[in-house]
Amino acid sequence: MLLLASASPARRRLLEQAGIPHRVQVSGVDESGIQHPDPSQLVQLLAQAKASAVRDQLDPAAPITAVLGCDSLLVFDGEVFGKPADAEEARVRWRRMAGARGELLTGHCLLPGPAGSGLPRLACIGTGVLFAPLSEEEIAAYVASGEPLQCAGGFALEGRGGLCIAALDGCYSNVIGLSLPWLRSALGAGMTKMSSEISG
Repeated sequence: MLLLASASPARRRLLEQAGIPHRVQVSGVDESGIQHPDPSQLVQLLAQAKASAVRDQLDPAAPITAVLGCDSLLVFDGEVFGKPADAEEARVRWRRMAGARGELLTGHCLLPGPAGSGLPRLACIGTGVLFAPLSEEEIAAYVASGEPLQCAGGFALEGRGGLCIAALDGCYSNVIGLSLPWLRSALGAGMTKMSSEISG
């Protein structure tokens, strides 16, 4: 079974919709203590820190095939956008982003379960995002919904934020927080084993 080292309900829904059996265990990692000037390296370091923290907490006999950590951020106009600190920051960002392009980066780290061995599988997947032109009223309404404050980059593609996106260039599920094509490749034969657990 896969163990997801994330509190994100969106990542959990992706796994559920894909039919991948899993459990969730939140890492509790202090993300503020992890820094790197390269955003693509930063999201991988954050993902690895989460996966490692959860794996270290597992009983050696736990029936976990792999531990998955993920972290996402938006790179826009050379800046790194995580979750907005408050509604005003979200409004300021959306005034800049509306009608422009950014790149949503998700770092992935897949570790073998406690009884397994092998090196971490690490990747940063990027998806281009073209934001729709929005009026001041549309921006205010979206921010007032509260959704932007819960999401990296200030939007949720699978939620109301989907109406604010004009186009994507790359992996759709990556923007939600987890690249399913990458996960399928990284799990390899393990994907078949996990899938068989559903009917077995």
